[in-house]
Amino acid sequence: MTVLDLFRLDGKTAIVTGASSGLGVSFAVALAEAGADVALAARRVDRLEETRALVEATGRRCIAVQTDVADPDSCTALVQRTVAELGSVDVLVNNAGVGTAVPATRETPEQFRQVIDVNLNGCYWMAQACGRVMQPGSSIVNISSVLGITTAGLPQAAYAASKAGLIGLTRDLAVQWTGRKGIRVNAVAPGFFQSEMTEQYPDGYLDSMAPRMIAGRKGDPMELAAMVLYLASPAGGYVTGQTIAVDGGLTIT
Repeated sequence: MTVLDLFRLDGKTAIVTGASSGLGVSFAVALAEAGADVALAARRVDRLEETRALVEATGRRCIAVQTDVADPDSCTALVQRTVAELGSVDVLVNNAGVGTAVPATRETPEQFRQVIDVNLNGCYWMAQACGRVMQPGSSIVNISSVLGITTAGLPQAAYAASKAGLIGLTRDLAVQWTGRKGIRVNAVAPGFFQSEMTEQYPDGYLDSMAPRMIAGRKGDPMELAAMVLYLASPAGGYVTGQTIAVDGGLTIT
């Protein structure tokens, strides 16, 4: 075995939520390229078919399942179908998420609850459903955000709270499951990558953040996918309970 072999996922099955666009597509394709079969989950099932074609082009098996991660029953149904059709669940990438940029005095209870329900509660329901069927050696990768660690100039109370909460959830599940069940749980905190969310930022916002990106640029989605693969694969076998910022240095400025 070489060190590159540690990044292989042959014979494994991964679930990627929020796989209908953006970073979720990159994660799904990277896992497939490493040898995993992939279950794709999102609310927009029509968009999942585009991702499915990319995954199947790597030669791996793939299913697309309409899923609302805010609904625990929907999460359980996704896991059950993945086991039935692909044989197991070995990797979960908790990527589904929504965001708002509403000033705190104007944010409605419904707006705040929706973000928490998807970004934090949804990750818990998915982890819970997967944790019931995962075997030792499995891995959960939660997609948090640098906004769970630092601030970035926009009014994003609900989003920041949900992503900070996800970091705490990651630590707790790692303590509960790594030693007892052999399931590693880690988080990635992305900085600014091209996605549907960054396309909604105000004009000039990313330019205003440029001085904090000491790498001098936005991230390439494949750089983030490579970190997800590391944590999902045996290469990250001695890493658990950690949150790794992939942010071009933003969180240290």
